[in-house]
Amino acid sequence: MAHTILDTINSPADLRKLAPEKLPQLAAELRKFIIEIVATKEGHLGASLGVVELTLALHYVFKTPEDLLVWDVGHQAYGHKILTGRRDNFHTNRQLGGLSGFPKRSESEYDTFGVGHSSTAISAALGMALASNLKGEFQKQHIAVVGDASIASGMAFEGLNHAGVTNANLLIILNDNAIGIDPSVGALKNYLTKARVGYKPKQDNIIEALNFKYFGPVDGHDLESLTSTLKELKEISGPKFLHVITTKGKGLKKAEEDQVKYHAPGKFVPDTGELLPYDTKGLPLKFQDVFGLTLVELAEQNEKIIGITPAMPTGSSLKYMMQAFPERAFDVGIAEQHAVTLAAGMATQGFTVFCTIYSTFLQRAYDQVIHDVALQKLPVIFCLDRAGLVGEDGATHHGAFDIAYLRCIPNMSIFAPLDEVDLRNMLYTAQKDVLSGPLAIRYPRGRGSKKDWQLPFDKLLIGKGRKLQQGTVIAVLSFGAIGVNVIEALEDLPKQKEIGHYDMRFAKPLDEELLHEIFAGYKAVVTIEDGVVNGGFGSAVTEFAQQHDYHLPVKILGLPDRFIDHGKVTELQEITKIDVDHIRKYLNDFLDNFE
Repeated sequence: MAHTILDTINSPADLRKLAPEKLPQLAAELRKFIIEIVATKEGHLGASLGVVELTLALHYVFKTPEDLLVWDVGHQAYGHKILTGRRDNFHTNRQLGGLSGFPKRSESEYDTFGVGHSSTAISAALGMALASNLKGEFQKQHIAVVGDASIASGMAFEGLNHAGVTNANLLIILNDNAIGIDPSVGALKNYLTKARVGYKPKQDNIIEALNFKYFGPVDGHDLESLTSTLKELKEISGPKFLHVITTKGKGLKKAEEDQVKYHAPGKFVPDTGELLPYDTKGLPLKFQDVFGLTLVELAEQNEKIIGITPAMPTGSSLKYMMQAFPERAFDVGIAEQHAVTLAAGMATQGFTVFCTIYSTFLQRAYDQVIHDVALQKLPVIFCLDRAGLVGEDGATHHGAFDIAYLRCIPNMSIFAPLDEVDLRNMLYTAQKDVLSGPLAIRYPRGRGSKKDWQLPFDKLLIGKGRKLQQGTVIAVLSFGAIGVNVIEALEDLPKQKEIGHYDMRFAKPLDEELLHEIFAGYKAVVTIEDGVVNGGFGSAVTEFAQQHDYHLPVKILGLPDRFIDHGKVTELQEITKIDVDHIRKYLNDFLDNFE
C-alpha cells in the first residue's frame, strides 16, 4: 500500500484525479523527494524547489502531454520529471546511462522540446502553437515557462515580438524569482521588481505593448491561486502572459538564504541543507579560479583591462574582478551576442577586453565573433571556460566544438593551456602584447594538475609550441589540458623513449617550424584533443602535412562525430577513448606496427 500521495502519481493523469485540497500535501512530498535525491546524487536544486507548486498546477490544469509544456533551460524541471513517470528512476539523474538533467525529447513524451541553453522556450512553444493552427488543432494549449533571467535574452524578445502579432494559443509563464544562476541584472529586471512589490503599470506595461494579455503577478506558491488563474487562462485564446512570483530554493532554508550556492550545491544534509564537507586541501585550484584571480592581479597593474561575462560571474570566476574593480567588470545578463559586440566596441577604444564565456555558450554568438570581432581584427580575448567534456550536464553543455568552429575564422588565434601555469602566462601575454586579432583561450571545467601555480609571469610566444619529450618513432601532439593524460600514459609505457610528446599550445596559428621538425624526425604522428575530430586540431595538422607533401601516417584522437551524453568526465573520456589507459594502449599497439 502506498505510503504517500506521490507514490500514487505515475503520470499527470493520476495527478488530475486528486481533489484540490490534496495538492498542498503533494507539493510538500514532491519538494522533500527532490531534496533527498539531490542531497546524495547532486544536481540542480534551487530552481526545481522554487517551481514545485507551479509544476503541480500546470500538470493539474492542462492535459499534458496533449497540451504542450516547454521548460526554458530545464534547471527547474526535476518536479516535472518526477510527475511524468520518472519518479522511480530519478535517482539516476545526470549519471552515466541515467536520466538527463534537462528535458530531452528522446526520454519522455512529456519533454516536448530539448533544452539546456536559455531563452529558447518562447520560440519553440510559438512554433508548436502555429503548427497546431495549421493542423486545425485550435483547442490545444502551448505553455512556455521562462525565468526572469532568460526572458531578458535577445532570443526571448524575438519570440515575444513575433508571438504578439499572431493568433497563437500561447501562454508564457514568467517564473520571476529575481535570479538565474547569479542574481538577474538589467533594466528589465528592475521593471519586473516594481511589479513584484505591487506596482501595476498600465500604459507602459511592456508585455501588453507587445499585444499579450497580461495577468499577475500571482504568488507562485499559492496552489489555489495558481490553479484558478490557469483555468481562467485556459479559456482565453491568443497570446497570454502570466507573471508568477516564486522563491528559488523554496522549502529548504539554506537554499533560500544562499540562492547562488544552492543552484547546484553538491552533496548536503537533506534535513538541514548543511553542505557536506569536501576536502580541497592540497588539491589544485580550478582553472576558472586561476583565470579569475590572475585577471585581478593583472588588472591591478593594467587599468586598460576590462572583464565581460554573460550571466556567469560565479561560474567563470569573473566575480573576483567584479568585487575588486566593479567599474571595469560587467555582467551583461544572458546575452552572449551582446557580450561579444560590447567587447568589440570597447576594444575599438583601446581597452584590453577579456570576454569570458563557456565554450558551449559562445556558439550562441558565432556571427558576432566573425562579423564584429574577427572581420575587424579587434583584439578581443575570449576566455572559453568549460572547453571539452564537462561531465554531468551532458550534450547541451560539452565544449566540444570550439576548436573546429573558431579555427575556420580568419584572424583568429586559438590557445589551450596544458596546465594552470600556462593559462596564467597566456593571460599575462595577451594583455602585454599588441594582438593582431582576436585570441581564444580554451580551458576545461574543474581542477588542473599544478598545486603551485602562482609563479612569476613568463611571456609566451604566439603560435609557438614546445617539446616535452624527445622520441624516435611516434610523435604525440597534444592540444590543451588533455596533454596531462598523455604525460601519465607515457610514464607507464615500456617503450616510452620511442615516443615524443609535444604540447602544441596553438591550434591556430600552428607552429609550422616545430611541425617541420616533427614530420622530418618521426615515422608517425598522433594528435589528441578534447574536442571533435572533425575540423579540429588534428585536422589542422593533417592539412599541414598535405600542404607540405608529408606522407607520414597521422592518427587523430578526440571526440567522435556524435553528441556525447552525460556522465562523469572520467567516464566520458573512457567512452571516447581519450583517457590515460586508452591512450597508453593505443600508443603501445601503434608502436608494435613499426617493429
